[in-house]
Amino acid sequence: MNAKDLELKISGLEKVIQEKTADASRFQDELKVTQKQLEDINKPEITPMQFDLIQEAIERGVDEYDFSDTGNFDIEYGIEYDGKVHCESHELSDSGELVEMITSRVHKLFTEAECPDEDVFNKE
Repeated sequence: MNAKDLELKISGLEKVIQEKTADASRFQDELKVTQKQLEDINKPEITPMQFDLIQEAIERGVDEYDFSDTGNFDIEYGIEYDGKVHCESHELSDSGELVEMITSRVHKLFTEAECPDEDVFNKE
């Protein structure tokens, strides 16, 4: 073999590697989709409207919860320089983040059903 033959062989091998890499990438994507389908197959289905109702219920629950009631928290106390004891923390500052986290976890329990007649439910 001469240099030109080797360069052609290298070029061909690089092309085959690129094609096989593209194939592998497609198979990886298909594998992920199929694994997700298997994971979701036994989950109960709920409609997008039901997802919204769950989120609203969680939001109402969080909104109604009394976050200023120190009995609902483990209180951290601190001592000031003059010897006074004070509560350093007992409040949750961002309930929106809590709602989002809970809703996300609830959504993972279900798969979303297709609901072509959803407009029927939204005509209130």
